[in-house]
Amino acid sequence: MKISVLLLSLFLFAPAVLAQTAEPPQIIVTGDGAITAMPNQARVSIGAESRSKTSKDAQQRNAEVMTAVQQKLAALGVPKDAMRTTAIDLQPEFDYTNGKQVARGYVARNTIDVRVDDFARLGDVIDVVVSSGATNIHGLRFDVKERAQLEAAALQAAVKDALAKAEAIATGALKAIDRVLRIEEQFTGGGGPVPMMRELAMAKADATPVAAGEIEIRAQVRVSVGIK
Repeated sequence: MKISVLLLSLFLFAPAVLAQTAEPPQIIVTGDGAITAMPNQARVSIGAESRSKTSKDAQQRNAEVMTAVQQKLAALGVPKDAMRTTAIDLQPEFDYTNGKQVARGYVARNTIDVRVDDFARLGDVIDVVVSSGATNIHGLRFDVKERAQLEAAALQAAVKDALAKAEAIATGALKAIDRVLRIEEQFTGGGGPVPMMRELAMAKADATPVAAGEIEIRAQVRVSVGIK
């Protein structure tokens, strides 16, 4: 009985074993694609600090400053959905006298992230927030509104680059490409909004000049092709 069961098991599983075949001869390559574009959108993080002897007064002063900043931005045409609060902070401050910690007061901080779609007004935005009481800009990042389309174009260029490499390798080996077996997107870690760190200075009569340069959007793919 045991022998019969063993023979039956071998018979049932044999087709599955026989069906397994080795992977076809293949070439695996990586392809890179890059698209450059002039930025037409910017994001800037605007912060303000307010100090006072009491926490309530520090918060109130800070709220007044940031309200004025947002009102001025709205007057420039920045929509409400382009302004987002990213941080609110209240901390005590201390002095040290004769080795002892003495309370000095409180500092309130507020930071908002602003998207500037009218790129030509970026310099005006920077000057307005300074004149409204903002104390610093934490980061200025340049981007493009058409990012999704440009990322797709970079991916297409990366695939073409990979297939051209595979074709060259196959020709050199006196082989021909049979078909594409697999395409995988690789994370490059680059191509995001370009940052420009900047400290605010006193506002001038003319708009602050801003030079954004070009943005490069990169993509990389890993392609496996069968050869014959």
